[in-house]
Amino acid sequence: MAAATNGAGKSMWQACLASAYRTALATTIVGCVTLFGPPAVKNLIERPAFSYVTVVIIIINDATLGDSFRGMWYVLCGIIQSIGPAIISLWIIGPSRFTTETIALAVALAAFVVALPGEITHLMAKRLALGQIVLVYVTAYINGAHTQPLMHPLGVAASTALGGVACIPALLLPCPRLASREVKKNFKLLTQNTIKRVKLLTKAICEEDKASVFTSISQAKSLSATRTKLLHLITHYQNGMRWERPQIKNFRSNCLFAVEKLKEVDTTLRGMEMALMSINSFPIRMINEEIKHGLNSLTQQVILTIKETKHNLHGASLTVPELTEKNITNFLHSLQTIPTTLQDLPFYFYLFCTKLLYMKSLAEPSTPSNNSIQHKPTQKDGNPNPNSNSPEGSSNKENWAHFLVTTLSSPKLIASFKCSLSLGLSVYLGLLYSKNDGYWAGLPVAITFSPCREDTFRVTNLKAQGAVLGSVYGVLISFVFRRFLVLRFLSLLPWFVFTSFLQKSQMYGSAGGTSAIIGAILILGRENFGPPKEFAITRIVETFIGLFCSIFVDILFRPKRASTCAKVELSNTFATLNESIGSLSMLHDSSKTKLEQNQRKLKGHVNKLRKFVAEAEAEPNFWFLPFHGACYNKLLGSLSRLDDVLQLGGQALKFLQQEVQRCEACWKVHVSLIEGDIGHLKELICNSMKSFEEISKLKSLGFLEKELEKKNNNITNITSDIEMGKSTPKSTICMVSGLGDDDIEKTLGSYLQHSRNAVDHLYDDDDDVEDEQELKSQVGLSLSALGFCLSAIMKETMEIEEAFKELVQWENPSCEVNLYEISCKLHSLHK
Repeated sequence: MAAATNGAGKSMWQACLASAYRTALATTIVGCVTLFGPPAVKNLIERPAFSYVTVVIIIINDATLGDSFRGMWYVLCGIIQSIGPAIISLWIIGPSRFTTETIALAVALAAFVVALPGEITHLMAKRLALGQIVLVYVTAYINGAHTQPLMHPLGVAASTALGGVACIPALLLPCPRLASREVKKNFKLLTQNTIKRVKLLTKAICEEDKASVFTSISQAKSLSATRTKLLHLITHYQNGMRWERPQIKNFRSNCLFAVEKLKEVDTTLRGMEMALMSINSFPIRMINEEIKHGLNSLTQQVILTIKETKHNLHGASLTVPELTEKNITNFLHSLQTIPTTLQDLPFYFYLFCTKLLYMKSLAEPSTPSNNSIQHKPTQKDGNPNPNSNSPEGSSNKENWAHFLVTTLSSPKLIASFKCSLSLGLSVYLGLLYSKNDGYWAGLPVAITFSPCREDTFRVTNLKAQGAVLGSVYGVLISFVFRRFLVLRFLSLLPWFVFTSFLQKSQMYGSAGGTSAIIGAILILGRENFGPPKEFAITRIVETFIGLFCSIFVDILFRPKRASTCAKVELSNTFATLNESIGSLSMLHDSSKTKLEQNQRKLKGHVNKLRKFVAEAEAEPNFWFLPFHGACYNKLLGSLSRLDDVLQLGGQALKFLQQEVQRCEACWKVHVSLIEGDIGHLKELICNSMKSFEEISKLKSLGFLEKELEKKNNNITNITSDIEMGKSTPKSTICMVSGLGDDDIEKTLGSYLQHSRNAVDHLYDDDDDVEDEQELKSQVGLSLSALGFCLSAIMKETMEIEEAFKELVQWENPSCEVNLYEISCKLHSLHK
């Protein structure tokens, strides 16, 4: 463990020093050109400060050579978007006619046009274009009649281009930092990580005591956290690969294939972890030498297959023994019966996952089919409602009204308008504070523009702190080396190293680290900008003006707090989970496609919920009720585990559905009984999820009481009706926790008994004994795995109910929360 920690620390030092070196080299190139270059070049570079800003925007976050080429392309796109229209505007209107109001309006209109195209232009190109718009228009207003309508915008464009060009040699020297090399390196680490997890989880099942099992599981979970970071790095570097050389296309497709393959393997490994955590006692009595040997052989074959994927990615080949699935999984043929107790289900589920792990390591990664993407029907020309008898004029008015409402509520339009308003307002207030430095209020807004939702207050706070840190450092160094320009410039190198660590820290992150770099480099990388103290104070004030405008506009157009969005998304997740569990069926083949669709929806909702929870935890409470992050994280953990369980249970159902269709006569008697048990469990769980969904939509319990009073219902009578069982049948409104462990064990015991009868009487007429054993083994393993999944879903539903009750109690501290009673009241209100 100590060696791993030392290795991680050494790796971080190397990464930070390399990043600092690349940044220093790029800024040195800009500094040499703008400080010591020929007068003609220095006069052309009108805004050297923005050259430094461009370098930071492109080269930040461990950029590669491909990222620098891509950044140069975005520089050209930004110049085309901003400089061309600016030249025309200045030529027609004339810089001498601008006022504070008209220049703010011009910046706002130009920003709206740049931000509107949405995904057509990249975010980096938008930020560079917005920054150039601020510099061109505000500087033209400051200089007035002395502004040249053609050369002034070209000077700003040259400043931007210099920053982009400087990034290319910085990532070439002394050796190119290739994105493909970084992807190969991280994929190798990801492969080693996966192999270690496979070995640990195989070792854990054969341990003699539970303490050793927990040690292996904890090590595997630690590797799982590292795996998430590696996947993030691979995804990050893949964006720069296609900019490096044309022949990289095949490598990129192979890389995507390999990464998707390991992602599917990872879900199976999490299932194995879940099974191990559910086993009560070790050593496991059903494990014998044959099973141990079979598990080790299967593990070795999986490891060889994963290594083969890695070697294929690197252009090499690895000889893997050609063994059939029967030879690898032959040790499972002895398991032809369903376990008699629930305590044995985790072991069978573990074996099911190991077999699935072997199959997933060989199979191609699954991708959503095009047929699954359903397009909404559109109606062209004419009345959208064919049954409407309204006149044609009225229909056209309705169409126009619908078009306007849809357009005005478009997220792209709202994001563009927010950008336009915040940029125009910041420029206006910045010019009111200081005419000569007014653009410093608009630049922070421009270069940090984001159309997506983010934790505004936290990010803004980090930007402000970073700007102050960088400015203070710049002022101090300017005071110490005020007579030595070269030493002032060289003092940026230790600052780059320090800020590289800041960017990787949780305290400041990328936003704070970037602001700290810009804050220092604008003071130490230029000359003839006035006294450093005055410049630093003015820039800090202007920066705060811009950040304030950004927050103000964001609050104005985004009244929903992250905590509110998290609550809404939790309700949507419950609804999708209800649909996913309702799709579990052995009888209908169409349920397989429906289950896969619901699983993808569920994963999307869980990811959205995780994002909103993280934002809400970083959001200040102000006068609102504090966000209960611990409770939401409990819910997220259970929902994530349910997502994995449903995916693995879907694999078991997939095989069982094929068997039911292949041999309907064998299953005719048994499948209806098994389906009845599954349906009973589904009904219990879905009723709970439906209740959670409805309760999560409530504003508060006090609001529910008021609505009941409006309906002229007596609360006392309702409560007595509930106690007497007159409200609604318990089968309609039910909580899983109300059943108790004995009821759950009885229900699942019935499922196991019917499954056991099915396996015992299957394929009696099959002449091939070996095939009969294999089929019985596969069916028994799949039914046992499905039984474990149903048991896990029940347990996680109870965990969700407990955490959800705690959340409702937190939001309603003055009330005593009873989820069943609340569900009954809601049903009484809506019936």
